[in-house]
Amino acid sequence: MMVQVLVGVTLVASHDYVAPRFHMFYGFLTFLTVGIAASYWRQMRGRRELFYGLVGLFIMGLGIRAILQAS
Repeated sequence: MMVQVLVGVTLVASHDYVAPRFHMFYGFLTFLTVGIAASYWRQMRGRRELFYGLVGLFIMGLGIRAILQAS
């Protein structure tokens, strides 16, 4: 996921590629979600599977929404 964000930022920064605004918004939101989830990881000792499942579903929803917005 982080590699995709890095590649996207590199492409947009090189001015060779213009990405749709909503696509960049969902990418940034996913990047932020992963960071927030990483900070809460230690607090979810007994429920890590639930935590991984909910974060995974949320990120999947963001990814699907970003793909549908770009089409």
